[in-house]
Amino acid sequence: MTLSLPNPLLSDWTGPFELPPFAAIAPADFRPAFERGIEEHRREIDAIVADPAAPDFDNTIAAFEASGRTLRRVSSVFFNLASADTSDALQAIEREIAPVLSRHYNAIYLDDGLFARVDAVFRRGVAGLTEEQARVLERYHTGFLRSGAGRPAETKARLAAISERLAVLGTTFGQNVLGDEKAWTLVIEKEADLAGLPDFVVAAAAKTAEDRGLAGRWVITLSRSSIEPFLQFSTRRDLREQAFKAWAARGANGGASDNRAIIAETVALRAEKARLLGYASYADYRLSDAMAKSPEAAEALLRSVWEPARRRAVDERAALQELVQAEGGNFDLAPWDWRFYSERRRKAEFDLDESALKPFLPLDNIIAAAFDTATRLFGLSFTERSDLVLHHPDARAFEVKDADGSPVGLFIGDYFARPSKRSGAWMSAFRGQQKLIGDIRPIIINVMNFAKAADGEPTLLSFDEARTLFHEFGHGLHGLLSNVTYPSIAGTGVDRDFVEFPSQLYEHWLEQPEVLRRFAVHYRTGEPMPADLLARLTASRTFNQGFATVEYVASALVDLEMHTLSSAEDFDADAFEKKVLDEIGMPDAMVMRHRPAHFQHVFAGDGYSSAYYSYLWSEVLDADGFRAFKEAGDPFDPAVAKRLRDFVYSAGNRRPPEEAYRGFRGRDPDPSALLEKRGLAAAPVAAE
Repeated sequence: MTLSLPNPLLSDWTGPFELPPFAAIAPADFRPAFERGIEEHRREIDAIVADPAAPDFDNTIAAFEASGRTLRRVSSVFFNLASADTSDALQAIEREIAPVLSRHYNAIYLDDGLFARVDAVFRRGVAGLTEEQARVLERYHTGFLRSGAGRPAETKARLAAISERLAVLGTTFGQNVLGDEKAWTLVIEKEADLAGLPDFVVAAAAKTAEDRGLAGRWVITLSRSSIEPFLQFSTRRDLREQAFKAWAARGANGGASDNRAIIAETVALRAEKARLLGYASYADYRLSDAMAKSPEAAEALLRSVWEPARRRAVDERAALQELVQAEGGNFDLAPWDWRFYSERRRKAEFDLDESALKPFLPLDNIIAAAFDTATRLFGLSFTERSDLVLHHPDARAFEVKDADGSPVGLFIGDYFARPSKRSGAWMSAFRGQQKLIGDIRPIIINVMNFAKAADGEPTLLSFDEARTLFHEFGHGLHGLLSNVTYPSIAGTGVDRDFVEFPSQLYEHWLEQPEVLRRFAVHYRTGEPMPADLLARLTASRTFNQGFATVEYVASALVDLEMHTLSSAEDFDADAFEKKVLDEIGMPDAMVMRHRPAHFQHVFAGDGYSSAYYSYLWSEVLDADGFRAFKEAGDPFDPAVAKRLRDFVYSAGNRRPPEEAYRGFRGRDPDPSALLEKRGLAAAPVAAE
């Protein structure tokens, strides 16, 4: 007789912090757990609809908020694993479950009976409700309307079909990009082909080769932490070209993993969805419920930055071309040359190169710097918990407590690249904060893709990688410090063009000399970064900003423009990309930071679709927001930090983002701070 073991996803999680029992979970557990979660959720929704009592906030909105607990729990574990440590089995389940979940949530948000109750509560007004309850009610009512509630049956049926198809397309898109990234490697057989590469790049490539069963050789992958330093330092122009072209062509290589047909269908379906909901374009639909309010406002911001950035990039390109010729190169600068010659130019102008900085930026020190900044700003403490079993052996857990010793939550850092992890860096949660059903503390995770050092050696970061760690930890704090009652508005559940504000703001503290003096310590000697090196690093802060701004803004403009189409039949992503870049005058030797076929922000789901501009919108806020600390004369000023915590990091979506920012800053943001931060502001004209 075979005993049936209980499904660990459906059992009570009784371990420390109620962590998911990762060691006990097998891929086969997920599908039955999803099915149970969907069944339970549907029964809970049906009970709300069937309630004979008149609709009110508690029996409709709060009950809706409390429903679906099992499904949320299973989904959080599954989708975190599917992005951070996936497998063929998990990918197969992901493809199967995406349309099932879409169908389930569509049925809820298009349920006439449920919407009737939500609408009745909304029409009654906010008398007797707390500020938070009023915000939750408004967000739910808006969410139902934006999903198509109250529209004719045939419209709702088509909207549901579109959503289901988009879920399938988004899942396939992301898996295709990961497949291309896993499939390509540059295997270096001869030591001579390592010419120009610093020791840290060589060591990381050797470690990658060893991990892939190629000991004695060196492997460069399409992970940004592998390919970017290779492009920066390799003197083998032919190998740089080979690597760059593979990087730029992810998702557009022909065959089963080619994403261009997916893009065409996705853009067309999004345009159709917008029309069905009464909007001129998908961008109009998305941005009507964001800070920007309209694609015109988002485009105006992007265009205001584009021209000064483009001028700077053209000047940068000319300087790099001069360097090519000065070194005897008889060729025009190409995209695979830009990082290489920029690094040489930085060395010449600032006597600064990455190989000089990295020894002072060991990963553990930068983690400690991010934690210490949170301690000084918000009074938090972090204690590593090596006794916890996590989703992967490389992941680390830290117990977080407040200044008074009360629990805040659990923070997990998963820092190293591996073939089972999608590229990029992100923050997510295994559990969000809420007070509706008990005082639930969050379990937050940051995921990176740093190249892991050889055994026994510390992982050394570039300054950009250190900034990425601070950025994602800013998101992490937004989740950890959340202090609201209702789960739908907790943590990072805010407008897309506001969500990057807390993360981008946090990057500023990495650049503070007092932080670098304490934590930028040589991994071998223990000596702090020399004052002259620190000064050169600070002086180079806006170096190559034309390039960095142009490659980002070009991506944001292409995203926005493709989603302002009123219809998109026979959409050709390559032709559209070329058309937009030609119109805006993309400088030679540059490509978009994210070309359409691997633009996961936009097509692996709809998180940033028509909203990649959000990083720049939020940068206006972060550039102006950090001025508050400068004006106070202290980057850790307690009064400013308290307002930041109260109105931003702990407030979730309790109030509209404009109000949240004004509560913190005391006024609306000053847009001039953005160009100043990027070093793109026009120099003042000297008086005659």
